[in-house]
Amino acid sequence: MIGLDTNVLLRYLLQDDPAQSLRATEIVERRMTQQDPGFISLVSVLEIVWVLGSLYKRTRWQIADHIEMILAADTLEIQNEQEVYEAVVALRNGRGTFEDALIGSLGIWRGCSATLTFDQNAAKHLNGFQLA
Repeated sequence: MIGLDTNVLLRYLLQDDPAQSLRATEIVERRMTQQDPGFISLVSVLEIVWVLGSLYKRTRWQIADHIEMILAADTLEIQNEQEVYEAVVALRNGRGTFEDALIGSLGIWRGCSATLTFDQNAAKHLNGFQLA
């Protein structure tokens, strides 16, 4: 298994640099296989969401589409894939930010009774949160 950095994944998703996007597509679609997938860490997933929203000004639906594209790829293995998926659903449904939804989902996954927060919106709309 080979890990994939955020910049490789962004070039693949955005196709915004002719040379790097071509190389990223070759890596994801030809070099990675179901038997030997590329690994995507939670840090890379969060970086992708941040870059798409902050730098590329993508909407929450567009961001959700990009993350779902990664989740659907048979040649990629995403760390805590189920929790990433739950965060995408929360983002798509407007229940909170991707980041907060992922924090709540990871807390549940780890067995936390709650994730304490000062964020009233997260506590009200996302699973796993409780006001501190």
